Amino acid sequence: MHFDPRVQRALREAGLDADAVADASDRVAELVARDADRLRSFFGAEGPYHSDMEMAHSADAIQEHPTAEVDLFTHGSDLRGYLSLDGWGVPVEGGRILREDDGGEPVVVELSLGDTVNDRVRFARERGEL
Repeated sequence: MHFDPRVQRALREAGLDADAVADASDRVAELVARDADRLRSFFGAEGPYHSDMEMAHSADAIQEHPTAEVDLFTHGSDLRGYLSLDGWGVPVEGGRILREDDGGEPVVVELSLGDTVNDRVRFARERGEL
């Protein structure tokens, strides 16, 4: 079960029985795994990538990264891993697809980055998408 006890209680109070709560928990895990696959695919192509990451050495609102690679794993509702950008890296503590093209491919994604960044950062293949 991937819901904490408070969420489980709220779902039961909303009328879901234990089986429905378990089914919803399984569905959350499926959706997180699907997003992880789509994020891997987004970062699987050659760069450049663009982000709205704040950088200490840049006054630009949008950064260009010649390379980006992501290694993700999931456990229940958790999506974690590591993002490598231009020779340095940062832990990933969550991610989601923000916008898709007409074919359903991710255009803008967001990763929650851990220590050294500690922020949600949007990424796009095209600068104008940010």
